[in-house]
Amino acid sequence: MKRVFLTATLIVASVLAGGITAYHAASKGTKQMIMDSQFASTAGAGVHFTSYSTDSYPDLTFAAENAVKAVVSIENMREVRRTQRMPGGLEDLLGIPQQRSDQNEPVIRTAGTAAGVIISPDGYIVTNNHVVENAQALRVTLNDTRIFEAKVIGTDPNSDIALIKIDADDLPTVAFGDSEALRLGEWVLAIGSPFNLRSTVTVGIVSAKSRNYDMNSNSYSIESFIQTDAAVNRGNSGGALVDTRGNLVGINTAIISQSGEFIGYTFAVPSNLVRKVVNDLKEFGIVQRALLGVSYQEINGLFLESTGRERGIREVGGVYINEVLEDGAAKAAGVEAGDVLLEIDGVRIESRTHVAERIGLYRPGDKVNLTIKRGNQTKQIEVTLRNRANRAELLSANYVHAEDILGGQFANLSDGEKSRLQLNGGIRVVSVKADGLLARARIRNNFVITHINEIAINSLSDLARIEGKIGSIDGKTADGVMRSYSLIE
Repeated sequence: MKRVFLTATLIVASVLAGGITAYHAASKGTKQMIMDSQFASTAGAGVHFTSYSTDSYPDLTFAAENAVKAVVSIENMREVRRTQRMPGGLEDLLGIPQQRSDQNEPVIRTAGTAAGVIISPDGYIVTNNHVVENAQALRVTLNDTRIFEAKVIGTDPNSDIALIKIDADDLPTVAFGDSEALRLGEWVLAIGSPFNLRSTVTVGIVSAKSRNYDMNSNSYSIESFIQTDAAVNRGNSGGALVDTRGNLVGINTAIISQSGEFIGYTFAVPSNLVRKVVNDLKEFGIVQRALLGVSYQEINGLFLESTGRERGIREVGGVYINEVLEDGAAKAAGVEAGDVLLEIDGVRIESRTHVAERIGLYRPGDKVNLTIKRGNQTKQIEVTLRNRANRAELLSANYVHAEDILGGQFANLSDGEKSRLQLNGGIRVVSVKADGLLARARIRNNFVITHINEIAINSLSDLARIEGKIGSIDGKTADGVMRSYSLIE
């Protein structure tokens, strides 16, 4: 279980690993929505063992008795060298049993327990990325207590979804439901393995949709969660959120509470997004992420008070497009900075996170229709979505983005930073991963990258222009000193 401590609000955002979409399959023009199913998708599909009676709605026994059979327990097995335990350290956060030991104690095996959901009879299981992260082996225990070794098919840190597989047949499954159709106040059940208590079912309601909590600062992350008040704790990560008909509407991922245990709200990745991600992982080995190529902010009351009215915007709703990336899909289609995005393919945009969720359902090359308000006119603009390399084509499984090679997270410079450092542009290093090029070059947080391979990096979008091996990095330190790094194999 990993946690993000938000000290400003004294709230803990905690992913739920205990120790460690049926969306509209519509074709419009040349657009192909990716719901040609490899997995069960219709209500009533999957393996059901009791009958559903509309007269007893909302009786929860049908959903509980059927869905629980397809939720598994997952153990993340890895080897670590134990050192003396420090209270509040990583082992505490992950819930891993520990005993005080010497630094010279030999390598031993350890495990963290979470959950997963069987989505096909031949053993494909969806779970969270953080459940399987850094695993040397995965052990899956079914509801009927059979145990299997699992292999990882693919992972997507940006949505915190992973697809794994066990070698088995005729397994019970959970059918995908339509998370877009969920209504506020609708009953939902959470199923997982909290505190190693396998096959635990809890119930709550849908408290909110398209909720964001900034738990992942990656610029390509998609955080548009279903928020519920179902009781979820460590070990529920990767488990099922199902509706009263037993259909999968989300994968439980995180909680917000002051203690790190359940006294708060639960967040689940919507099933529509989950299904697109796992289909991509199964077919391509990577997620085919489509990008619109704009930066935007939600048009709410605060926006109207601060800048909205001076820009001629007097009503809440939709998102305001601040910037249109030069090489992006929106720019090529004629979208302009200052436009207001109201709808994507006829679906009204309710929030900033809703945009990322809707675009996340498509692949590069797909076409979407945007409803745009420009001044007093409303326009329909068709956009052909592009990939991270700003091309309208699918990426191969071996494609690696410059951001991944560098091994870090980045942010665009503010106007104040540009002025202080006397730069026209650049990207600031927000964090450095231990195994990336930045770490090997000893580049630290707050370093501002201005050039890679002598190509100007004025904003995050310029990282898409970097292809192949990175040989040089130029920029400025936080105190304005110019630095150049030559990277040698």
